[in-house]
Formats: sequence, structure tokens, C-alpha cells
Amino acid sequence: MSVFPKISLRLEVENYLKAGFMNKEILSALGKQEAERRFEMLLHNLSHPPSFTTVRVNTHLASVQHVKNLLFDELQKQFNGLSFPVLQHPDLQDVLLIPVIGPRKNIKQQTCEVIVGAQCGSAVLRGAHVYVPGIVSASKFMKGGDDVSVYSDIKGKCKKGAKEFDGTKIFLGNGISELSRKEIFSGLPELKGVGVRMTEPVYLSPSFDNVLPSYLFLQNLPSAVVSHVLDPQPGEKILDLCAAPGGKTTHIAALMHDQGEVIALDKISKKVEKIKQNALLLGLNSIRAFCFDGTKALKLDMVKDTDGEPPFLPESFDRILLDAPCSGMGQRPNMACTWTLKEVMSYQPLQRKLFTVAVELLKPGGMLVYSTCTVTLAENEEQVAWALEAFPGLQLQHQDPQVSTGLHWWLSGEESACQCRKCRFDPWVGKISSRRKSATHLSILDWEIPWIEEPGGLQSMGLQKSWT
Repeated sequence: MSVFPKISLRLEVENYLKAGFMNKEILSALGKQEAERRFEMLLHNLSHPPSFTTVRVNTHLASVQHVKNLLFDELQKQFNGLSFPVLQHPDLQDVLLIPVIGPRKNIKQQTCEVIVGAQCGSAVLRGAHVYVPGIVSASKFMKGGDDVSVYSDIKGKCKKGAKEFDGTKIFLGNGISELSRKEIFSGLPELKGVGVRMTEPVYLSPSFDNVLPSYLFLQNLPSAVVSHVLDPQPGEKILDLCAAPGGKTTHIAALMHDQGEVIALDKISKKVEKIKQNALLLGLNSIRAFCFDGTKALKLDMVKDTDGEPPFLPESFDRILLDAPCSGMGQRPNMACTWTLKEVMSYQPLQRKLFTVAVELLKPGGMLVYSTCTVTLAENEEQVAWALEAFPGLQLQHQDPQVSTGLHWWLSGEESACQCRKCRFDPWVGKISSRRKSATHLSILDWEIPWIEEPGGLQSMGLQKSWT
């Protein structure tokens, strides 16, 4: 059910997306009216949270059933005895689903208002409280303990510290202020805790702040699917080429039973530290994280290896995950994107550089999984078409597991690349045979399924790299 307006985009960006989603195959199969309806549904659902909160169990430290029982008890405490079902995903046994309740429409709005930034607002819709850094504005006489209504400044027009705001704002629910307006805008950098504790959110979803931190990892469903598709095995050497913040890295290590070696790269040092912290928290010792630019991870000097540190010699890894930097236009909820078309289209060259490095670093018989969190053709289908042409030995390969989430309506014009019908957001994969190196696979995965009420979906295509 739509309670918020559709995602706000620049007209040039919306037209760009529409041109891709209403290609000639779609118009022929559905007709213009139905195709337009589904595209509008996509835009509306992008601005709303998924219907489930998903968490991944750290199976390295505990069984799924044990953690499921602990989580059920924690949620009862959090919601004062209200029973939230904790469901185990039928295909991904280490993933738990908690239904999101909402939208709740009969919430009385308070006189005292707090305005938060769009990013903070999205977190609130996923179950978070309001933290002080996310607060942009508060009513003039707001004191600690006041009942307040929280709104999201989706277009970023509210000035920091404003006493009132009459621009575009979206109601997120009610809460209790932990601090006064004066304290929030005192300028003290150490104020980073909860500013408003949400009591009546429009979407009721559990908060996972410090909930079973060694046993659970908050992770969108398609993100958890990615590591299962990679299918890492104990004793293998795995590369996570763009790894921060480490959710997939730690999942890979857990699936390997922490036996083998997982190399995680990111070019931002603070993010690398976060990967290391997550590995330590989850008790995983097979992960080695390096601050290194993935585009430079291939060692061109063939004289000797670098003692296990980047850059690496060609064909060094059994499996590689390339969770590429992207325009992020598939993440939910997202009520507004202010990017220009140039910015949205700027990621394809970087993705291809990383892709080229990944192919070179992959051993014969290895698996390469490529994933994005966006909905653009240029970063998904067009990358597949390019890869098949640029690397003749790569071939599409079947994806396992296939997580069915409904709507098989996307048909792409890239038939030369895929040689088959595609499901844009459903898990689907075609097969290809090898020419140069055998049994090397690549899967392309889109995160989020914006037009159905599920936490996420994916499109997958495997590429096989054959023996020379």
C-alpha cells in the first residue's frame, strides 16, 4: 500500500529509467498502459520500506534455531510482549525474516516537530531511532521528554538548526525527545546518541541496535543471496573486491566454516577498519582486510607474489565477489534522489575496470559473482552484454539458489547477450558453455524488488570462463 509519494527524481533521470523499463519488448508484451502502470508502481515502491526486516544468522557461532529463539525473546522485550513472528527463509536457511507492520495511518501528529535528513528518515522507516547527527531542525521550545512528530526533509531544503520548516516533509511517526533543542544544536561534537526515541512509527519494525551483535547481521535479503550464489567452500581462497562494510565478506567466511582465506579490499581506510571490527565481532579469523584500490589489484609484474597482500598475480582466487560501486537506485526506502543523469550514468566505466581485474584474478574453474544495488540497465544488462563480448571465454551460468519473488515481466532487448528472456527483478539465470576456462561462473544480481511487497529480489546471470 502506497502511503508516501513516489520517489522524487530529476525529470531527466526519470525519463532515462522509463526509456529502459518501457522498451519495445515490454510494450509488445504488455501494452503501453500496463507498462506505464508497472513503471509507476516501481517508483512508488522504491519510496517505501520492504515488507520484511531480514537478518542473517552467524552460523559460525550458533545454530539458526538457537538464535531464532533468542531473537524472539528479544523482540518480545522490545515491544512489551507484542509477539513478532520470526520466520526462517525457506531457501536461505541462515536468513530470518521479521514482518514489518504498516503503514499505520491513525497516528495523531504532535505540535512539536523534529525534521531529519533523508538518510536518517530512511533508517527510521527500517526501525531505527533518530540519532542526533540526523536531526536538521526542531521546534523552538522543544525540551527533553516532549512528545514530538518526526518528519523527513526528503529534498534537503531545511536549514540546519531551523526552528520551523514549511517545505516538503514526510511524516515518519511520533517519538519522545531525549534532548532539548538547545542541547541538540549546542555544537558539541560528542552528541551522537539517540535524539528522539520512536514510539509510534508509521512503519513498525524492530530496532537491531546492539541486539545479539555476535549472532546476527542486519542484511537485506538479496545481499544474503549473493554469498550463497558464490557458494564458497572450505579451504578456498576468496576475494571480495569492494568489501565494505563487510556483510558479504563475513557471510562468505561463515559459509566456508571459517576455513580457508577471504581477502577483503576497500580503498577507504575507515571502511576497512569496519570490516575488521565486524570480523572480530563475529569471531571469524579467515578474513584479511586491506586498504587497497580494487582497480589496481592485478599484479602485472609476474616475477613473484606479494606474500598474500595486494596486488595479486593473475588466477590467484578460486572465487571472487564484485559487489560493484553503483548508482544505488534500487535501495529502499528512498524518497528522493537529487542526482543528475550524468551522475547516475557515471559508474559504468569504473564497474568495467573492476570487472576486467576480477576476470584476470580468477582461477580456471572459479566463480565470479557481480552484484549491484541499482535498477539501471547500464549497470546490469548492458554490463552482461559487454562482458560476453569483451571476454569470449565467459558464459552465463545457472544460479543456485533461485529465490522466487514473483513478477516475471521484464524482457530485455539484449538477446544477443543473454540468448533468452530475462526477469528483471526475479532470480533468473541462463546457461552458457565454456571456451577458454571451465566452470568459472559469474552472476549478476539486482538488490530489491520494488514493485512487490517483499524485502528484496534479484536478477542473476552466470558467466563461465573456460579453459585455455
